[in-house]
Amino acid sequence: MSTLKSRLDVVEQKISEAASNSGRSRDDITLVVVSKNNPAQMVLDLAEIGVSNFGENRDQEAKPKAAEVALAGKTVTWHFVGQLQSNKAKSALSYSSVLHSLDRPSLLDAVGKAVADRAEPLDVFIQLNLTDDQNRGGIQTQNVLGFAEQVLQTPNLRLLGLMGVAGLDVDPRVDFDRIRNSSEQLMRLAPDAKYISAGMSEDFEFAIASGATHVRIGTAITGKRPY
Repeated sequence: MSTLKSRLDVVEQKISEAASNSGRSRDDITLVVVSKNNPAQMVLDLAEIGVSNFGENRDQEAKPKAAEVALAGKTVTWHFVGQLQSNKAKSALSYSSVLHSLDRPSLLDAVGKAVADRAEPLDVFIQLNLTDDQNRGGIQTQNVLGFAEQVLQTPNLRLLGLMGVAGLDVDPRVDFDRIRNSSEQLMRLAPDAKYISAGMSEDFEFAIASGATHVRIGTAITGKRPY
């Protein structure tokens, strides 16, 4: 637990410094701890020291983990951050409150059906594809506004903004600036869709400098091996 807390403290300090350097408050940034490949006990330990948002990318792992955490009496917010198969939408959204990877019309249809009877709207981010590979997950930047219009017309969804992952072969600041530019365009269509989910363990400080409001951090907090 002490090692886990020390890693969390280091990340928290870096988030605070990055926010301050950008003229922002730490309160402007939501830390989502990516808990994939780690057991429910790690989530419970982090919840004990103040973490409330957790990210998962595989429903078959996340669903029983969420159930175990709930059974232990802890209330946390689950973010689904990975590619979601349309046939898994109903299952994944039974415990997730935020979907970061809405990236295609067929998934939008499945998500719309899955949340039709939900008491509260589902918060969603549109995922961008910042590469030239059409087969990768995400919407090409030139198609964002058209897709956003479809999202806005779907009942029981609340469009938060955009999500993106910086490429491995580019300066992450270039891609984060591209996300910010797309975000500014999106806000002309949907002023409330002002949030940006970007930045992981290796690059979250650059993401915050470019306007990220949600950072998805795994190994910098959880460690490189299963907890």
